[in-house]
Amino acid sequence: MALFKRSTVGKPGEWFYCLKHQKVEEGPECPAKDRFGPYATREEAAHAMETARERNQEWETDPRWHDRPKDDED
Repeated sequence: MALFKRSTVGKPGEWFYCLKHQKVEEGPECPAKDRFGPYATREEAAHAMETARERNQEWETDPRWHDRPKDDED
């Protein structure tokens, strides 16, 4: 058991999306490894998973993030 518990620090008005509890929290309440954020508004935090899916799709289809196929390396 740890002697000291690290406190999660945040600023009032910062919003986070907790991946573990699947909820929006102001604070943060949960450890950084379990959350997305900070977001400026509760609404932005509520859409964190949707935003992540959209960004992942953009990165997966961005040719700058992929190596060229072996055929094109001449």
